[in-house]
Amino acid sequence: MIFVNRHRELARLDRVAKAAKQGEGSLVVIWGRRRIGKTRLLLEWTQRTGGLFWVAEESAAPIQRQYFAEAVAAHLAGFADVEYRDWASLLSRLASDAAKARWWGPVILDELPYLLSESPELPSMLQRFVDDDAKRAGLVVALAGSSQHLMQGLTLDENAPLYGRARELMRLSPILAGHLGRALAMRDPFRIVEAYALWGGIPRYWELAAPFRNSRKAAEALVLDPLGALHDEPSRLLAEETPSALGLRPLLEVIGAGAHRVSEIAGRLGQPATSLSRSLSRLQELDLVTREVPFGEPERSGKRALYKLADPFMRLWFSLVAPKRALLLQAPRAMRLQLIDEMFPRLCAMAWEDLCRQAVPRLAKKFGVAFGPAQRFWHGTGPEWDVVASDPHGHALLLGEVKWLTHIPSSSAIEKMVHALMAKGTPPIQHSPRAPIHHALFVPRLPSKVRSPGAHIHLLDARTVLASLHD
Repeated sequence: MIFVNRHRELARLDRVAKAAKQGEGSLVVIWGRRRIGKTRLLLEWTQRTGGLFWVAEESAAPIQRQYFAEAVAAHLAGFADVEYRDWASLLSRLASDAAKARWWGPVILDELPYLLSESPELPSMLQRFVDDDAKRAGLVVALAGSSQHLMQGLTLDENAPLYGRARELMRLSPILAGHLGRALAMRDPFRIVEAYALWGGIPRYWELAAPFRNSRKAAEALVLDPLGALHDEPSRLLAEETPSALGLRPLLEVIGAGAHRVSEIAGRLGQPATSLSRSLSRLQELDLVTREVPFGEPERSGKRALYKLADPFMRLWFSLVAPKRALLLQAPRAMRLQLIDEMFPRLCAMAWEDLCRQAVPRLAKKFGVAFGPAQRFWHGTGPEWDVVASDPHGHALLLGEVKWLTHIPSSSAIEKMVHALMAKGTPPIQHSPRAPIHHALFVPRLPSKVRSPGAHIHLLDARTVLASLHD
């Protein structure tokens, strides 16, 4: 698959490379969940710089050092001719040889957690290396890993050896949906939203789905088929965290099954609600769960907070695979496709809502107002709004309705949906009574000829939403 997006990340890495050419050694730390594209980004940077990219393996420390020395020898001749008794001697020699060769790197160590599991003393050695030898040699060192808990702890914990030493700290996020069409050679915005509802913004999933011409067939072959490459994906993601996060899987299962409030999650697990705080926080840290509060509610408020699966792929997996593992072991392909067809509209509707809210701050030209982040609003048994946003100064309010329709609605149907949105009134939130209210109706496809509903009323389709979702 072609390399897409990550232009901002590459620009930041290129700034590090530019400084290195002037003799400034530095440390770069990159992390993010598995499949997010860390390795591809670093390989791209390596090709641009002529640096060293090395992936650690789960092996004994002496073997890890031997493999690393052999990789270094491709850039620094003779480096692997000796056996290194510890990491301190290897790193010291690396800085010395790099300085003599006037080679600044970068030296990229991927899957750092594998090294730390065998050599827990390595962070302290890296601290001394970065502070002294590498700095004098003008060497750039980049550390990467998929264990988000461990990688963040190494660099963001003020008691950690590497705290405050990185020139660049990058936590990679999923790629925006606006790049998905190019990656999968899709042009129809409606079909792109369908694909996003299955794969989210995870480039490795895009790569696996690329050979398939049909999203539902890709999901059947890769996810529902017991032999599929992603059939056991959540277990792998959780097991490869450090420490293992497999114990959190029951929370994902009950959230995926529809329990969103802490009390509901606790009830289904048979645990007190007060015992779930740390586990839910870690799932948020892993980008697997998101915590949602109504628009205007303080972020830390727990009264009406909802917990949802953050990733479209996880929603697919915990909706279809987790509750039907036994059935899928025996089900023929036709039945697996039928299961997808039954769940697909719901998955698409949730993904479409996500995309519409993501797009709001990027549609200033369309609205004529620069709105901030959009959220849902709900309160008791009152009306709900799919999209609520305000401009930073509170001078305008946006109220939106999101509809996932598999057909192109008629102009009269559009008018009825706009009327129903406006008939809801205004949610009970703080806003200036003089602030103009904008209304927005999001539908994936609009009729070719639709009459303008009036001032401050906006109609947005999938093409417009996706076009805004680029870096």
